[in-house]
Amino acid sequence: MKIEVRTAEYADIEPLRGLYRLEAGCQIVHDSILGRGMGDPYLILADGRIAGYGGVWTRYDPGRIMEFYALPAFSGSVTVLYRELIEASGATEAEAQTNMPRMLTALCDFATDIKADNILFHDGETTRLTCAGAHFRRRLPEDECPDHDADWVIEANGEAVASGGFLCHYNPPYGDIYMAVRESKRRMGYGSYLVQELKRVCYEAGKRPSARCSPDNLASRRTLERAGMHVCGRLLSGRIRKEG
Repeated sequence: MKIEVRTAEYADIEPLRGLYRLEAGCQIVHDSILGRGMGDPYLILADGRIAGYGGVWTRYDPGRIMEFYALPAFSGSVTVLYRELIEASGATEAEAQTNMPRMLTALCDFATDIKADNILFHDGETTRLTCAGAHFRRRLPEDECPDHDADWVIEANGEAVASGGFLCHYNPPYGDIYMAVRESKRRMGYGSYLVQELKRVCYEAGKRPSARCSPDNLASRRTLERAGMHVCGRLLSGRIRKEG
């Protein structure tokens, strides 16, 4: 089997990305990177036929493989295709979510010094948290918020003590929840109450709540978990192992 890996336009690999998303069945943290021009797409051919595609970061983590997909007819040749993608792209690193088995297998087969970059969450349960004297509402222009890009706030005693929202530039139907709590108001329950209410409006917008945080940010993790978010995986990265 003759394998060819060549650079491509995003339009060339976009239809294959639909199959990649379907196979993943979860939020893909870096789903928008190729479409936003922050990575290079590669088309993988086997004996002149389309066999799959790959994506390599050009911004933030240049030289890192961040997407890879092989059509079902070539599932027995995944290792060979991935190796050729490494050679053609000159990739020095790779990443994978632990809840995406194919990408995880490739990372473990070809990378070393693997570490966790993010902890990933999905909505695991409905909570009924309350926060005395606080209420959830849309942000007003005059609000001074901990997060200046937020759409929603928790107000207590006439002050926006926490703010957040959800981002929608991920694979449908996922919305990525973000939040911030004013430093002087932390450990009072505002963060978890905010996440709970953001989950609700996320569902009302037709999105499935998800979230992520740094492995070192124990406060954020506890806040998310108190609001019913459960760990569903990790985003890992590692250096491509030199062969020979």
